[in-house]
Amino acid sequence: MNKIIEITDFLAPELDLYARLTEVQLLNRELPEKGLFIAESPKVIERALDAGYQPVSCLMEKRHIEGEGRRILERIKDVPVFCAEFDVLTQLTGFKLTRGMLCAMKRKPLSGVREICENKRRIVILDKVMNPTNVGAIIRSAAALGMDAVILTPGCSDPLYRR
Repeated sequence: MNKIIEITDFLAPELDLYARLTEVQLLNRELPEKGLFIAESPKVIERALDAGYQPVSCLMEKRHIEGEGRRILERIKDVPVFCAEFDVLTQLTGFKLTRGMLCAMKRKPLSGVREICENKRRIVILDKVMNPTNVGAIIRSAAALGMDAVILTPGCSDPLYRR
């Protein structure tokens, strides 16, 4: 069963992940597998769960508990779920949650180049692509074109960057 917590105190430390920590603070560059990222929208959260990412907590509009987020909540039963009305969440995060759902997730260890390239025929390599919007667009285009893998060099923007 989900632990649903209605938000009443904006200063609660559990909400730091969503309201006060920066991308740099969430990302652990020395040990990426110790870092976190924020998945935004039910679709992105479901894809991350399908890919094996482990949720830490969820933040959502109250209406999603019985609505769009219900299927996700069934998959993350042991994870705390913070909820509030739309206007309360807007005050907390400082922006409109247009998709009404965020999920803090643990990063997975990075795969090595050899492992990524094994048995792949068409690979996209990004080098020093710093704009997260461009990284996302290229990855989506690669998926649409049926590419087998995408490799980002260390000079690229974080593909899990929350924008």
